[in-house]
Amino acid sequence: MHLLVAFASDTSETCRHVLPDLALPHLERLLALLAPVGRDEAAATAFSPPQERALAAAWGWHGGDGTLPFAAHAAAGDGIAVGNRAWALLTPAHWQLGRDRVVLLDPALLELDEDESRALFDAVRDLFESEGFTVAWGCAGRWYAARDDLASFATASVDRVVGRGVDDWLRGPTRAASAATSPIASLVRRLQSEAQLVFYTHAVNEAREERDALAVNSFWLSGCGRAQPTRSEATPDVSATLRAPLLAGDWAGWAEAWRALDDDAIARLLERARDREPVMLTLCGERTAARFETRPRSAWQRLVRARKSLPAHETLAAL
Repeated sequence: MHLLVAFASDTSETCRHVLPDLALPHLERLLALLAPVGRDEAAATAFSPPQERALAAAWGWHGGDGTLPFAAHAAAGDGIAVGNRAWALLTPAHWQLGRDRVVLLDPALLELDEDESRALFDAVRDLFESEGFTVAWGCAGRWYAARDDLASFATASVDRVVGRGVDDWLRGPTRAASAATSPIASLVRRLQSEAQLVFYTHAVNEAREERDALAVNSFWLSGCGRAQPTRSEATPDVSATLRAPLLAGDWAGWAEAWRALDDDAIARLLERARDREPVMLTLCGERTAARFETRPRSAWQRLVRARKSLPAHETLAAL
């Protein structure tokens, strides 16, 4: 059994204050039984977050930062014939205008229904098709676009951008200026601007604003690339219950979600480890995916490992 925990921590000062008081007894005992077997580290500004990199590694995918083909994978799961084309995920979104930057709100907050989503998708379909894209509707929160020059187009995952300024991530804080002015990047920026104009006066958004719901005023493009085969037997159980509170900065809710996870999936993994079944745990923070698994050891080795293992909060802080 392999459990992957996304959003296990982040690099904020608030998280650092919360962690020492976060009692996770099952995780503590589990880590004492497991051995660290790998760490995938990157900057917090990397386009691909640790949970995506860990999934890609489990599936045997290849690709650089921001070019892991999650769009094609999700499109195939939504019943779309992806073939050998390069696909991108179009996430309908709300960009919130602040005093000095535009912030992407969590798309889950939109709570779009199917009729609203299809109407908005149809409204911008011609914008994409007139530029040579093939587009497809997957579900309320997932639209897709295919074009050959998306194959190596590096983009930031939606989860990297939520709650942050979109301009930083349209190029990336460490990207060369030329990357932001490539033909496909310039085209995407223009399509975002044109979509904003279409959405601004759309009847769906007028109705949403009347009931104080967030308007869909743009989209985020991510997950570009051609489909790659996945090793389904290597797919971990992914826990994303920590995502919403962490991205919302709800640290009390995040701590409560961690305690619930510790009492549920982590406790079950601990039982398996105690029964000497092979188990694996991947903890993903903002920078790092750390992998732990059972290794054959003597009673003495297990005792030494338990004494040397870091407290759970220190392990999480190192992510």
